[in-house]
Amino acid sequence: MEVRNLICIGCPLGCPVTVTMEGEDIQVTGNTCPRGADYARKEVLSPTRIVTSSIRVNDGVIARVSVKTKNDIPKSKIFEVMDEIRNTRVDAPVTMGQVLISDCAGTGVEIIATKSVERV
Repeated sequence: MEVRNLICIGCPLGCPVTVTMEGEDIQVTGNTCPRGADYARKEVLSPTRIVTSSIRVNDGVIARVSVKTKNDIPKSKIFEVMDEIRNTRVDAPVTMGQVLISDCAGTGVEIIATKSVERV
């Protein structure tokens, strides 16, 4: 039997949640809402994250544009995603919501700009 203690991030309460796993049987306790149980199961079976970073901008009024993954990615792919982001340059102008990388690191997830950058 494996026991994991987590802090739920499904809502602002931040409930301490305990997940007990024995084979295929998963029990979640400590959550005060259904989102806590959903979060805990997902976190122990297939953890995912939203990645935020910045990409270099050529000829922009600022040198970098803030970006994020459009959806969450497998936690195990974070370093591959960051490598691709780090090696990417885009030309200004950039608009908020613009897709800057499609299918980043083979995840099927897009990297989008979270702000606009005008051209110099």
